[in-house]
Amino acid sequence: MTAKTSSVSQIAMHFFTALFALCSTFAAAQNSTKSLNKTSVQELKNQKMTAVITRYEVKKEFQEKFQKALSGYVLESLSKDSNIMSEAYFEQDNQTVIWLFERWTNQNEFNKFKTNSKAKAINTLEKTALVKPEKVIYVQDLEPLSKQEWRKTSKTEDKQLTIMLFVDAKPGTEENFKNVYHTAMPQFRSEPGVVTYQLSQLNDDSTQFVTFEKFRSNDAFQYHLNFPPIQPVIDYLNTSIKKQPFQDGIHNLIEFAPLTRE
Repeated sequence: MTAKTSSVSQIAMHFFTALFALCSTFAAAQNSTKSLNKTSVQELKNQKMTAVITRYEVKKEFQEKFQKALSGYVLESLSKDSNIMSEAYFEQDNQTVIWLFERWTNQNEFNKFKTNSKAKAINTLEKTALVKPEKVIYVQDLEPLSKQEWRKTSKTEDKQLTIMLFVDAKPGTEENFKNVYHTAMPQFRSEPGVVTYQLSQLNDDSTQFVTFEKFRSNDAFQYHLNFPPIQPVIDYLNTSIKKQPFQDGIHNLIEFAPLTRE
């Protein structure tokens, strides 16, 4: 081997050694990035969403004023990135009963918004406008929806029908109820007349559940009642809740905020 050939071989060896080291460094950086991304995703999963239902019973003379204040609260909350959904309704059969539904990315964001001026206005008004203190119900969503799914709306020409059903299950039957809904939920949500369909379990009592069902019209609701996948749910409600008939737990709701339509 000549001196020239030996020199070229040494240069090539140094080149491939440097290239190997560079590739190793790049691979390590990729692994580090993947690890970081995995951690970030896990951290997001660990951020437990806060879902809250608040019931207000308002004196008749304060009804309009309270609805206006609560509408302001809803619109302000919807403008926050940390808000998933916020909607307000009164009961069809008793307009003095008002329900506020909220979902936030976590409890800290919810608490932070409670210091907002719109929230403080509600707190001030509550002192004179309510028949009795509001009832706050924390729930855990089963088969949870994304923010985009929660923000789906009815169309302008729709005659939206919103149903809330409280279910007080017999102890020991809770898992059966959840399993029945786990099977039926994808089919319910695929119905053309369904806008939103959510089942939640109360945090303070695992035997209590609440469904929130939003349909485009009464016809869509009637279709749902005759939809074959609902039969196991009806069978459960007819046999496994503490007080019959289950229809006594149904609340027909009329939306007044935010009233967003496609």
